[in-house]
Amino acid sequence: MLNQIQVRDFAIIDRLEIDLETGLTALTGETGAGKSILLDALGLCLGDRADTAMVANDAERSEVHVRFDVSDTPAARHWLGEEGLDEDDECLLRRVIHRNGRSQAWINGRPATRAQLEALGEYLVGVHGQHAHQALMRADKQRRSLDGFAGNLAERDRLASAYAGLRAVDDEIERLSGGHEDHQDRMDLLRYQLEELEAEALEADALHALEQEHRRLAGAEDILNACHTSLAMLYEGETTAQSIIAQAERSLEPHTDADQALAEACDLLANGQVQIEEACQSLRHFADRLEMDPQRLEEIDQKISRINDLARKHHTEPEALTGLAAALRDELEALENADTRLADLQQQRQALVADYHQAAAALSATRQTAAAALEERVNALLAELGMGGAALLIRLAYNADGEPGPNGLDRVGFDVRTNPDQPAAPLSKVASGGELSRIGLALEVATADTAELPTLIFDEADTGIGGAVAEVVGRKLRELAGHHQVLCITHLPQVAAQAHHQLQIEKQQNPDGRTVTDVQPLDTEARTRELARMLGGVEITDNTLSHAREMLERAG
Repeated sequence: MLNQIQVRDFAIIDRLEIDLETGLTALTGETGAGKSILLDALGLCLGDRADTAMVANDAERSEVHVRFDVSDTPAARHWLGEEGLDEDDECLLRRVIHRNGRSQAWINGRPATRAQLEALGEYLVGVHGQHAHQALMRADKQRRSLDGFAGNLAERDRLASAYAGLRAVDDEIERLSGGHEDHQDRMDLLRYQLEELEAEALEADALHALEQEHRRLAGAEDILNACHTSLAMLYEGETTAQSIIAQAERSLEPHTDADQALAEACDLLANGQVQIEEACQSLRHFADRLEMDPQRLEEIDQKISRINDLARKHHTEPEALTGLAAALRDELEALENADTRLADLQQQRQALVADYHQAAAALSATRQTAAAALEERVNALLAELGMGGAALLIRLAYNADGEPGPNGLDRVGFDVRTNPDQPAAPLSKVASGGELSRIGLALEVATADTAELPTLIFDEADTGIGGAVAEVVGRKLRELAGHHQVLCITHLPQVAAQAHHQLQIEKQQNPDGRTVTDVQPLDTEARTRELARMLGGVEITDNTLSHAREMLERAG
């Protein structure tokens, strides 16, 4: 759910922080107070395009911060995890628009693109009305609403599994069944690459030994000098470490019976002489075997150079060349046996296509059954909402010969007839803003127990209605709030009275004389006065106040 909105220097909003709760929240205020501007600010964090006109006149940038709780929104949590943007149960969105036209976005403190905000927003908020995010008019949203109502998750999973298997087989067939000339060219290239690699590539241990030999040969002169110098210092010079230690041992030896510590020191000195002698023997043996071999050094130099060139050519590390050769060898073998493999794949594909069509037909059957029930439920709600002549018609066109796709072989479309004497047509072509909002409300109420979106916003769902119908709209919004967090911008007291919470949006003059928008949560008494204003206009009488109290009590 949406927990908080913070806005700074956005249009006529100076600084604003709103904490939101569960249930139905009504946003009320005079026309032009900034209710829709607040939705525009929220829309920025949900992927709307930025416009420098949104930046306040005396500011260099606008900022919007939005905080969601996604603990009960598995689809959003999954998306965040897939994108590497998850952060426990919270989701923080931030958008900044600079006056110079630059726009920045963050998700949970990490830079994000507008497309990512838009994709995530589809799992968090649904907006119904005359503003952005009217997802109801999109075919994919209509299909998802119908599938959610149908409860056909098992059928969708079966179809998705069949489609994934079919895609995998098709991808392999495409790799193996290119033109004969391309096929042969690829095999020739693989053979050439393998010949190069097998001539030079080494196992990791062998490469390490080669590099070690290179270091030994390259530094042979310095190593020999170090050996001879060490031998002279330890054993073979005029004054050596061995002779100094021997002299120390002889000096201490007559006194070893005076204290055990002296005896132990003498033993250690004796052992030291033995270790020095052994070390000197190892040095002599190594020095006798070490040869300066410029020709061998040149050979190793060239071999290491060739190996490094191959690694750069294949964009890998020298140690990985052996593994690369094995992979190329497997690919060559597969290509050489492509005809046999293709025959097997074609058989697999026939079986997978049959599985896919069975799954698609089963999925379509669930949609057909659900479409009739959803139409009936929505149309009954539309009558209650003052659109008795309107009707929702769900188009389902099943194409058994169609190209397999991830969502089946149905084309799903929502048509609407707003008057009995009019033909049905797509939502986007016949519904006005107010009608679309009420149709959206009817659909959300009809699918409330199956819909995935945690937060729904209705922007003036009551446009063009009043009286008893307005009260019905309010009741339906309150009913919907039992399943979702619902925000509603309204001018009608009958709708506002049904809300669990109410926010008043009004214009004020800041200390600098600039007109700004402010939002205040209303307690019971303040709600009564605001409802009275909505009922009676400028002059608020005792009767108006009494009527407002009665509306609140009846709604409660």
